[in-house]
Amino acid sequence: MIVFGDVQCRERVSDKLRRVGDLLHAARTLNTHATGIGRHGVLVEALIEAGELAQGIADARFVAQGRRDMPSAQADAAMGLARWIAVQCVRSWDTRFDWVPTAASAHEALAAFQAVVQGEELLDVRQPEGYAFYALYPECHLAAARQVRRAIDGPWRVIGLRSIGTSLAAVVAAVLGDPAPRTLRPSGHPFDRRVSWSGGPPPDPGEHHAIVDEGPGLSGSSIAAAIRHLRQAGVPPSRIHVFPGHANGPGEQASAQIHSLWRQARTHVADFAPVLLHAPERVQRLRSWVEEIIGPLDAELEEIAAGGWRGLHRGSGERSNAEKAPAHPWQERRKFIARSGAAEWLVKFAGLGGRARERCECARLLGETGFSPRVAGWCHGFVVERWHADMAPLTAAQWRHPPLRRQLLDRLARYIAFRARRFPADADSGASIHALCEMGWHNSRELLGSEADAMWQAHRASAAQLAPLVRRVRTDNRMHAWEWLHGGDLLLKTDAVDHHAGHDLVGCQDSAWDVAGAAVEFELDAAELGALAQAVAARGAVRIDERLLAFCIAAYLAFQAGHFRMAARDARDEQERNRLEAQVERYMRELARRAHRG
Repeated sequence: MIVFGDVQCRERVSDKLRRVGDLLHAARTLNTHATGIGRHGVLVEALIEAGELAQGIADARFVAQGRRDMPSAQADAAMGLARWIAVQCVRSWDTRFDWVPTAASAHEALAAFQAVVQGEELLDVRQPEGYAFYALYPECHLAAARQVRRAIDGPWRVIGLRSIGTSLAAVVAAVLGDPAPRTLRPSGHPFDRRVSWSGGPPPDPGEHHAIVDEGPGLSGSSIAAAIRHLRQAGVPPSRIHVFPGHANGPGEQASAQIHSLWRQARTHVADFAPVLLHAPERVQRLRSWVEEIIGPLDAELEEIAAGGWRGLHRGSGERSNAEKAPAHPWQERRKFIARSGAAEWLVKFAGLGGRARERCECARLLGETGFSPRVAGWCHGFVVERWHADMAPLTAAQWRHPPLRRQLLDRLARYIAFRARRFPADADSGASIHALCEMGWHNSRELLGSEADAMWQAHRASAAQLAPLVRRVRTDNRMHAWEWLHGGDLLLKTDAVDHHAGHDLVGCQDSAWDVAGAAVEFELDAAELGALAQAVAARGAVRIDERLLAFCIAAYLAFQAGHFRMAARDARDEQERNRLEAQVERYMRELARRAHRG
């Protein structure tokens, strides 16, 4: 199935460096909360920006050198800047956020980089997935490195695997004492990556070597490639250390050879819970940050990720739809319920870095205008919004009932139009019509065989005419009934801020994509679909082209069917797998019906 896609953008070195400098200045001047977590978060954002800068520069050299990693003064300068910022982050954490780098030291660090790297160079920068989606915090790698440093003095050499390994390696190097960490880009088949390194001194078997990344993923082959690289240089297993993002080991696509390589290294992980939920110092705990926003909590935060939210809606006794709603456990963002007095709040991971601030601002605006739950604030990666336990996800009986259906259709029109007006997106910020065609054809082939081929051939033929019609906005991309809460006269859209910025293929699309999603999820007839498209166009000052809408419906069905089929394959719980497969069957039936209709 084709479901996933890399989030990548092109940025100028000077623009990236300016953001780093602005963030370092903000850390010195920010009016923070009492604990200083706001200031610390700004320093971590600067680290992430510097890590992306280092990744872009190193990858540019990698491509220019025939897809080989070689020594580079520019890449070394970028990692030097990232490591300097990492030192500031470590000091901030260790001093309970009572540390700020001086203007003079920041100027010196930035100047050292500028002396080596040309500011007008354009870089391809990749979004670090762990920071964006999986609540991977640099502070956890800091804690893991500190535990190792207590036991092993070194000397240490740190290797970060790009992309996210640039900034994570800078943190590990700051703790372990490596003054010059380097990075590698394992390449090749996703399940059999290899390291290409030449031109520099080989790894020293007498030193300890740290491999730093966010994985392992399905195969663990990137980290395995780095282990192989060190073993081939004669480094003994006792001196190879892996600092991954979790302790689960390689996934189901790992070969016997990859498992063998992993067993040769020593793995060091510090999990989210002991570092950020149960830290010895109260000011370092997520609970403390949340309390600064909503006041003292009555109890510890209650984790509700991986579908744990389904049993917490009590509104109108309507629990059946929530309990039947499917969940993709490893893709769900980390989330908690916070209780303070009579109020309940959702504390949800929104991401680290500048892109996350954009999402939080989106959530705030949707809350203020009444489309989504009200946002109380955000703190170092988490957004805090009102939890409406007295409301419940829409049931099929409800959204099919004429009075509520009329209210829902009006709400859908206003909501999609609002996004069209207020959330414009760059022209290259989502999958192209051609890419969606290829996804639709590929997924349909896997699901239905050849019976949808004629439909996709027609869509391919019209792709050149459809592409100029696309006006990209930050679409919702999640119009499912269980994403809409109903209670009394209210309809609220939940989970509305980040699916256009996920690591799936779709990204930002024309408003027709959300109209298509509404049509599929709420089984709109032709008259309802036409009325919804017209209402969105009128309120949103956009055009909903009929041909583009028809294409979006087919592509939406193929994407959703592929997404839920992959989720079902990942599910270990039979009941969860059945929920997910029920969605696959629903989308497949409608996809086949449209293919046969021609």
